[in-house]
Amino acid sequence: MSADTATASQADIASRPLVSILLIAYRQADTVGDALRGALAQTYQPLEILASDDASGDGTWEALCEAAAGYAGPHHLALNRNEHNLGIGAHLSLLAQRAQGELLFVAAGDDVSLPQRVERVVEAWLAHERRPDLIASALADLDAEGRVHGEIVPSDLAAYTSLAQWAAQPPHVVGAAQAWTKRLVDRFGPLPPGTVAEDLVMVFRALGSGGAITLREPLVQYRRGGISRRRRKLYASDVIERLLKNNRHALVETEQMLKDARLMGRYDEIGTHLERTLARERFIAALFGAGSAFEKLGIALRAGEQPLALRLRLLTYAAAPWLLAPFFALKRLAAKERG
Repeated sequence: MSADTATASQADIASRPLVSILLIAYRQADTVGDALRGALAQTYQPLEILASDDASGDGTWEALCEAAAGYAGPHHLALNRNEHNLGIGAHLSLLAQRAQGELLFVAAGDDVSLPQRVERVVEAWLAHERRPDLIASALADLDAEGRVHGEIVPSDLAAYTSLAQWAAQPPHVVGAAQAWTKRLVDRFGPLPPGTVAEDLVMVFRALGSGGAITLREPLVQYRRGGISRRRRKLYASDVIERLLKNNRHALVETEQMLKDARLMGRYDEIGTHLERTLARERFIAALFGAGSAFEKLGIALRAGEQPLALRLRLLTYAAAPWLLAPFFALKRLAAKERG
């Protein structure tokens, strides 16, 4: 390469926006090395990579350090280790506040960003004159042995033109293949502790701001069985555990989206929907938090704003899950026959 060509190349790089990868890991010692190597292999410059372990305690931090050792490539790499576990939303918010890039790419410690991921997303963002506040992409479905099984394509976010449309038909989103603008993070501030569905909240914020788009090209290898996996519900206790976990998160996230809607000046458009959602989640929390079956029955009877079928179903799980034993016995038998 001639000196003139090298100079031109450096000038081209200098003219591009600085962007950041936020790689978060928790108890992913076996996969975080591949995740970091995928980030380091990005073809785009200038790029900073913030890789962070959320107080795993299982060797994740050591695996991260090993994968970073000796790196001498073009990207700026910084490692972080949290003293205490923050959870997904707070962990991402911490890195987002530290990041210097105009676009912030979410990366999980059990997935792998393909080398062209950042370059393709930045190209699309610039082609849209930097207007979208969130860009998602398709993903390659990766199993535990590293084999790819087709594609996972999120909803076409460009088709969503209002928050009312978002409420009527919630989009399918996958946070592991999203990039957010730094201005979106700065406008709304950090995600509250307890946020797990950060992808839903950030899509909500983006659709109420500069908009969002989806790229059909798979740019992330999305590993099956990661931290977002769903357990099979073969016992009533499985359903209850999942329900209460979702409820804890939904209370935090719905309250945050109500605050966000007011900040946008869009409460009139979406507030009623979110208030109904919040009322349902508060009903669930109160029902399962009550001590006796009599107290639970009273809560269900007083919650007249909730659909009767919902109240009866949840009351059964909360007060008399043993009634469902025959149903779950049949479900386990069917699962066993399917192998």
